[in-house]
Amino acid sequence: MSVSERPLVISAPEPRTLNLIFTPRALETLHAKYRIVEADPDDIAGLGDDILGEARYIIGQPPLSAETLARMPQLRCILNVESNLLNNMPYEILFARGIHVVTTGQVFAEPVAELGLAMALNIARGIVDADLDFREGRELWGGEGNAKARLLSGADVGIIGFGDLGKALNRVLTGFRTNTRVYDPWMPASILIDNGVKPASLDDVLTQSDFIFVVAAVTSENQHFLGADAFAKMRPGAAFILLSRANVVDFDALMAAVASGHIVAASDVYPDEPLALDHPVRGLKGFLRSAHRAGALDSAFRKMGDMVLEDMDLMDRSLPPMRCKRAERETVSRMRSKPVSVN
Repeated sequence: MSVSERPLVISAPEPRTLNLIFTPRALETLHAKYRIVEADPDDIAGLGDDILGEARYIIGQPPLSAETLARMPQLRCILNVESNLLNNMPYEILFARGIHVVTTGQVFAEPVAELGLAMALNIARGIVDADLDFREGRELWGGEGNAKARLLSGADVGIIGFGDLGKALNRVLTGFRTNTRVYDPWMPASILIDNGVKPASLDDVLTQSDFIFVVAAVTSENQHFLGADAFAKMRPGAAFILLSRANVVDFDALMAAVASGHIVAASDVYPDEPLALDHPVRGLKGFLRSAHRAGALDSAFRKMGDMVLEDMDLMDRSLPPMRCKRAERETVSRMRSKPVSVN
C-alpha cells in the first residue's frame, strides 16, 4: 500500500501522547498502516480540507463543531484515549452519521480497583500510620497496635456505581467473601445479581456498609449528590473510599464528617488538581490521601494503543469496534467529568 493509499488519522490525544499510549512496536505498526497528522486539539477546524476531507479516524477527544464535522465526510470513529467523555462535540450528529465514539477508559479499571483494595486494607489495619510510628520509634507491638484494627474479610461492603471500575472492584473483593451491596440507577438488577452482588438503594448502601467505595462517573444528574446527609447515615467508623471523581461528593461535607470522627475516608481524587498546598484535607486525621495516581500505570496506558489498533483494524474491514467501549447516545451528553490535566 502506497503512502497516499493509507487511511488518514488525526492525532490529538492531549494530555496523552502517542509515545505514552503505544509501545514502540505498536507505534511502528500505527505509522506503517496509517498516515498520521499531528494536531492541536483546539485547532482541528484550522486544518485544511485536504486533511479533514480524508480523515478516517481521530485519536483523542478534541472539541468539534457541526461545521467541522461537515468537512469530514470520511470520518468513521473518534477514539477517546483520555477516558472521560466530554460534552464538547455534537453527539447527535455523530450518531446520525454512524460515526463511532469510543473510549479506552476501561484500561484503568483493574489498577484503580487494586488501589481501592489497598486503601480499604490500610484503613482496616492502619498500615501507613503504623509505619510512620515505627519510623519515629512510637510503634505499638502486637495487640496494642491493633486497638482499631478490623477485618475486610466478611465485611459489609457498598459500591456506588457498577461500570467497568465497579465490576473490577467486585472481582478483587471476591476473595474476601464480602457481603456486597451495589447502588447504580443505570444498571438493571439482573446484571448486578449475575455479578454476585445485591442490588440496593442508596440508603441501604449508606446505612448497612462498613466500607463504601464510590466509583460512579460524574453526570448531569449526580453532581455533589453525596453530602452531609449521606455521611450522617453511615455507620460510625465506616470507611468512605472515593476512586472515581470528586464532583460526585460535597467534599467539604466529607471532610467535616471525617473531622468529627464519625467516619474515616480515603480519596484518589479532589475537586481541584493539583491540590493547593494549604488545602485542609492535607492535614486531616482519619483521611488517607493519594494524588490521582490509581490508574496511572504505564502498563495501563500502553493497553490503550493496542485497543486503538485493534478497533481501527476492525473498522478498516467494515466491522464495528469491539475492544474500546462505545459511547451510548442516551447517556454520552450527560457525562460531566472534568478532563485530566496530568497523566
